[in-house]
Amino acid sequence: MHGNAAQVKVHYKGEGDDFVIFVDSAQSVRDWKADKSVPLAQVVNGWKIFCTHKHGNQGQLDTASNSQLDNEFGTHKEEDVVIQILEKGNILETEAAGKSGDRNTQNGPLGGHGGAH
Repeated sequence: MHGNAAQVKVHYKGEGDDFVIFVDSAQSVRDWKADKSVPLAQVVNGWKIFCTHKHGNQGQLDTASNSQLDNEFGTHKEEDVVIQILEKGNILETEAAGKSGDRNTQNGPLGGHGGAH
């Protein structure tokens, strides 16, 4: 574990469920996408594939079953599933230090923070 480092996950919205994997950093995912010779072990944090029971990236994370993976990805081989999630999913960075709030940087700049007066 990285202490208070940001937790980075990749969210994949499937036909039947939402799937989440944890990665070391958004940059490691981008590096891997640009150069597939980068070992997946340097990208993925923990090799667990979670499902959120159709609650987007906010639901309770339960380990996805082989049948869920087979239904969604046509395989339950972890490496194959992880590759599909990395290629098709969205990278989400969240502060692990207990701060909440939307950190989805793909929606452009956040408007309307007025700050303290």
